[in-house]
Amino acid sequence: MTQQKRNWGICLRSGLFFALLFLFATGDAASRPPKTSSPKIGSSSAAIKKTGRQDDSLNPKPAGDLALRAGGAHKADALAHFVEGMAFEENGEMDRALEAYRKVLNVEPGQAQLASRVAGLLIQQDDFPQAIDVLKDAIKANPNNAEPYQQLAFIYLKYLKKTDQAIDYANRAIALNPEDVEGYQRLVEIEVAARQEKKALEVLDRAARVRSNDPAFWMRLGKLYMAILFKSDSQPKPDELKKTNEIFKKAADHAGDDPAVLKEIADYYAASEQLKEAIPLYLRVLELQPDDANAREKLATGFILTNQREKAVEMLEQIIKEHPEKYQSYDLLAQVLDDEARSLQRANRTEEAKAMFAKVAANYEQSLLINPNHPSTYLHLAELLLGPLRDADRAVNLLTEARRRFPGAPEIVYYLAIAQREAKQSQQAVATFEEALHEAQLDEDDDVINAKFYFNYGAAAEQAGLYDKAADLLRKSISLDQANSAEAYNYIGYMWADHNMNLDEAEAMIRRALESEPNNASYMDSLGWVEFRKGKFDQALNDLLRAAKTVEHDDPVVFEHIGDTYLKLNRVPEALDVWQKALALDPKNKTLTDKIEGTKKTISKDLPVKTNPT
Repeated sequence: MTQQKRNWGICLRSGLFFALLFLFATGDAASRPPKTSSPKIGSSSAAIKKTGRQDDSLNPKPAGDLALRAGGAHKADALAHFVEGMAFEENGEMDRALEAYRKVLNVEPGQAQLASRVAGLLIQQDDFPQAIDVLKDAIKANPNNAEPYQQLAFIYLKYLKKTDQAIDYANRAIALNPEDVEGYQRLVEIEVAARQEKKALEVLDRAARVRSNDPAFWMRLGKLYMAILFKSDSQPKPDELKKTNEIFKKAADHAGDDPAVLKEIADYYAASEQLKEAIPLYLRVLELQPDDANAREKLATGFILTNQREKAVEMLEQIIKEHPEKYQSYDLLAQVLDDEARSLQRANRTEEAKAMFAKVAANYEQSLLINPNHPSTYLHLAELLLGPLRDADRAVNLLTEARRRFPGAPEIVYYLAIAQREAKQSQQAVATFEEALHEAQLDEDDDVINAKFYFNYGAAAEQAGLYDKAADLLRKSISLDQANSAEAYNYIGYMWADHNMNLDEAEAMIRRALESEPNNASYMDSLGWVEFRKGKFDQALNDLLRAAKTVEHDDPVVFEHIGDTYLKLNRVPEALDVWQKALALDPKNKTLTDKIEGTKKTISKDLPVKTNPT
């Protein structure tokens, strides 16, 4: 028995226990005869002195006014059977519990809650006829209770597939108690099962006309509207949203200062992307329950989604101050700060963005200190280290630990392979990519094995000097996503051009990339470089200069290629000038430094300049 079912059972049985106890007690009192002025003594009885005390040890028969009449005795037996049934059910002995409960109903068939419970146990045993008989007996004994009708509607719909009877019982339940939302829910379930969505909405509209001050009624009704109107693949229409909002507004109007109900209503507005309506409700919840960290987090999320980042940061920092042990708050704060950092990055405020990204990483690290068993946090932090923070060695260490904690997680192995590649651990990266591929295939994880996976794997193979393997992997990437394959086409073409291999096919690949993105400066540079390799220096220079003009930020690789081409065309001063620009952008490039120094020495000695830049 699950904990939820156990708790429900305890509540049900405790309520029934006291109800039965009350009924039995009042029943016994009603059946007692009035007291007489003197006891009735049979002619054969021994004489008892009027002034003496009766000796019960000699006469075990109780006094007449203390004896239970037949009805009272049966009810006492029923109460004993009920307690016995409770014990059997707690021990999981359902057959014996059912037998005991049936004995109770033999005396009190009108106990609707117990009848429904017994019917539920009979249904578990596929004994639908008996379940129906129990509920009908309860209706005969207490025809004004709606609960047995609701249960009959459920049985006739789900197990007997008799829609008309199910509808009839549900309507009877509603007629008896129109303020009980359970009857409407049964009727909605019937219409939905019959694919009569329009009729289901008519049932809900009927319920919406009920005058009820119970916020739970309106909450349940609102959720039923959501179940029908809110589809997972589309947003609700404006009129549907308006109708559902009216129901939740009624729930809010009657909720008073109940924080649980107010939070549920706020959750509805947040889920339906009506954040302006959700935020005031979350604020009200926090007024009523200042320590509700969950409401604070939801409020902070609402601030984020409505671009109120400063309020979100303030809120989350307050949560962390009050509850430093909650890892979720650090995660959420990291997400807010990450959003801010990327805004700074887009505004070219590079140093501020880098400092903000460092704060993001610090919050993810704190989250992992509190809860190291949260795999997505490792991946978020790894993305930062491999991206804006450019600390591949640290990413390798982080993901190695993550892999130890979560063996057999393909996505973590995949990220580790990328980190190893970026850390120039090329051979190890190729091996790790192959392990990630194997684990993802075992798990049938299509989220990992995709075009991007094969592109990254191909890049690792190229860095390891496995050019044929790299080309095969990149072709696999292209085949999986033709529409977005320009980068893979360019990678193969540039790889071959850079290693002076397969130049005709390399040029064809690069031109395929440019067909998709004709203004991509990187692809223009690749085309100029393959033309350089083929000895078409004038044509190469034109394409390389076009790339330099098109690129968003000065690129040292493009400048270096232009310088190499100028040298081939014996335009040495221009070659030196553009190489110097490249070196300013990439001061650790030893190859570029050697080119500049070698060319200068050649000029100073008045010797012919070598035109082989590599």
